[in-house]
Amino acid sequence: KKMEAEHVCATAGCGKPASLRCPTCVKFDLPAYYFCGQECFKSSWATHKTVHMIAQATSSQPLSVSNNRAKPNHHALGESEVDERFAGYLYTGSLRPYRKSPRREVPEHIARPEYAETGVPAEENRLRGGTSIQPHSAEDIRKLREVCHMAREVLDIAGHAVRPGITTDEIDEVVHNECIKRNAYPSPLNYRNFPKSCCTSVNESVCHGIPDMRPLEDGDIVNIDVTLYYNGFHGDINETFFVGTPKPNAVRLVKATHEALEKAIDNCVKPGRMYRDIGNTISRHVNQAGFSVIRSYCGHGIGRLFHTSPNIPHYSKNKAVGVMRPGHVFTIEPMINEGDYHDCTWPDDWTSVTRDGKLSAQFEHTMVVTESGVEVLTARTAGSVPFPWDKTQQPQQQQQQPQQQSQQQSQQQQQKSGGGK
Repeated sequence: KKMEAEHVCATAGCGKPASLRCPTCVKFDLPAYYFCGQECFKSSWATHKTVHMIAQATSSQPLSVSNNRAKPNHHALGESEVDERFAGYLYTGSLRPYRKSPRREVPEHIARPEYAETGVPAEENRLRGGTSIQPHSAEDIRKLREVCHMAREVLDIAGHAVRPGITTDEIDEVVHNECIKRNAYPSPLNYRNFPKSCCTSVNESVCHGIPDMRPLEDGDIVNIDVTLYYNGFHGDINETFFVGTPKPNAVRLVKATHEALEKAIDNCVKPGRMYRDIGNTISRHVNQAGFSVIRSYCGHGIGRLFHTSPNIPHYSKNKAVGVMRPGHVFTIEPMINEGDYHDCTWPDDWTSVTRDGKLSAQFEHTMVVTESGVEVLTARTAGSVPFPWDKTQQPQQQQQQPQQQSQQQSQQQQQKSGGGK
C-alpha cells in the first residue's frame, strides 16, 4: 500500500506531496506552509508573502534574522519592502540582504578605468577567452608594485575597522575614502555595474558580497576584497577577518585557507611551472583538512586590465593553460568551503553563497614571476591585522627581540673595532 504524504503542497491546485517549508516562516516561527518544490514556492509567493506581512504588522519594528532568531533591526529589509528580485528565493543560510546606501562619488581629478562611467570593461570583453599571457616590463612592474602597496594599506585599514556592530557599508566607506586619499579609483565601483567600492562577503558568502547596512555580529567572519586603480594599473588583494571572538570551526577554515594560498605561492610560482599546478597544491592541503575548493571562480591576470589571462583555477585536475614566465602578473585567491564545493548566486546577480549554507573563506595576493621565483606585491606588513593563531608566537618574538638587538649591537661594535685597525 502506498504511504500517504505527511504534508501537501500549499500551492492552489497542486496537491503533490511536500517537504519544502518556507524558510522565513521557519525563522519567524510562523504557521507551517509546505511546498513540493521551488517552482510552486515561487508561483505562490505573491499570496504567501502576505503571511509574513501580517506577522510584521503585529510587530512594532521590522524583523530580521540573526542567529536563527527573529529580532528587531531598523536596517533589515522588511518583507513589504524586499527587493522584488528576491521574491520567493530560498536562502541557503542565515545571511539576508539589507538596505544599501547610494553609490559613492569619486572626485573628478582621479583617473578612472574605462568602465567607470558605462560599467562595461570593453577591452576585457574583447580579449575574453584568449590564452595569450603578456609579460610586463620593468616600468609596468614598478607601477604595479606601487598600486599593490596602496591596496595593502587600504585593506589593512579596513581590516582594523572590523568589529561587532560595524556595518559592511561603513567598511565600504572606509575603503572608498582611503582610495580617494591616495588619488586612486576603487576598481570594483561600477565594474560590470557593481554598486560599491569593495566586496564584503560574510559567513556563507563565498565572494562578491555587496556592502550593506547589516551590522557584523560577534563570531562572524567577513572577507574584504579591495582593488585600487592608480597610474594606469590595478592592484588586487583580499583577506578574511574575524569579528569579535573567533569560533573554533571558523579559525580552522580561515587558517587552512591562508595556508593553502601560502603553499601555492611557495611551491608553485616560479618560471617554467604550469599554471594548473596551483590548483593541485591548494586542493591537496584543504582536502586533508576536511574542506573543499570552490570551482566557479578563479585567480586571474591583472595589470592595465582588472581581469585578464591567465585564468587560474584553485581546484585539482584543472585544465588551466599556460606556463609561468618572468614578468607574468596574476592573482591567486582560493575560496574554501567548510562543507562541499557547490555555490549559488543570489538574485542580485553578485552575491555568491555556499549551497549548503556553511562558511566560506578566501585570501588573495597579487604577484609577479621573477627570474628566480616570485615577488608577492601585496605581501603582509607589520601593520596587517594579526591572525589569532599567531598570538602564541608573539611572546617568543618579543623575548627574542632584545637578544637580537644585543647581538646586532655587538656585531656593529666588532665591525667598528675591526675597521679602526
